[in-house]
Amino acid sequence: MLERSTHPILDYNSEVARSLREIPPAHYTLKIKSFSLLSQMLLDTQQKNFESAVFEANGYKWKLSLYPHGDKERNGEGHISLYLVIADRDNLPLGWEVNVNFKLFVFDQIQDKYMTVQDVNGKVRRFHKMKTKWGFTQLLPLSSFSDAANGYLINDMCVFGVEIFVVSYNGRGECLNLLKVLDTTYAWNIEKFSSLQDEYHYSDVFTIGQRKWKLQLFPKANSRGKGKSMSLFILLDDLETFPSGQKINATYKLRIKNQYHDKHGEITGTNCFSATSCGRGCSSLLSLTDLHDASKGFLVNNSLMIEAEVSAISTVKNFSE
Repeated sequence: MLERSTHPILDYNSEVARSLREIPPAHYTLKIKSFSLLSQMLLDTQQKNFESAVFEANGYKWKLSLYPHGDKERNGEGHISLYLVIADRDNLPLGWEVNVNFKLFVFDQIQDKYMTVQDVNGKVRRFHKMKTKWGFTQLLPLSSFSDAANGYLINDMCVFGVEIFVVSYNGRGECLNLLKVLDTTYAWNIEKFSSLQDEYHYSDVFTIGQRKWKLQLFPKANSRGKGKSMSLFILLDDLETFPSGQKINATYKLRIKNQYHDKHGEITGTNCFSATSCGRGCSSLLSLTDLHDASKGFLVNNSLMIEAEVSAISTVKNFSE
């Protein structure tokens, strides 16, 4: 059994990130059973590199280009050089360009792990007519690769691989427009509160941040807290003119005022409002027990005071809209 030697390769080049993982490459694996014979064949035929079969990944066709003796024209002597090459270029549109983040792999047969090799910081490489291949001239020193104790070449067999992520712009995204702090408060005073008979009631429509809003009050709570609490919600009211795909984020306070002191029934929220989700609030803002307790100060002379305070609004619009 071969023993694992101390491995300096992971920190070999500061411009290249190397790490180990157990998961094999997602898109293509190149297994060579007689590496020495391949190397000798290339020398005998005066060829510099071996190219894999063409494979497809992320909608494009590719191949691997391996230099067993190093790409000497690019300072790769004494190393294994490995490149990703875009193939089938004649069928690409005029002026084509493909932006790619990729990883190359070398299988460590002792640890049963793959050494991944990629540009530091996930650099994206641009493939185009004048630059059809990218990779690593100094993927591994030949001395380290050939040392069976490192696990890359055992019984003249080795495995390389590649994983490709094409960076393509699909036109989707959003634009966030932050409006200044508004600190706008709307007051809704309800006289003759005990005469309210309907399940819920709306305030008048009011404008904040160039948008129309209204409050919705459930005197005896909505279905979630029926008969136990009061429910209060703030609703976006101008849905007919609200742009499709747009959203509004609002920071707000909803309160049932205590008319004796400042211990109000209050909630604070930051929520997204849209054409399909136009209301936010609280199902149990104030218990009916506290509401009807005269000493609590919420219902005075059969009058209820409600406020909605909006402190900030931002709009979110999709790029595609």
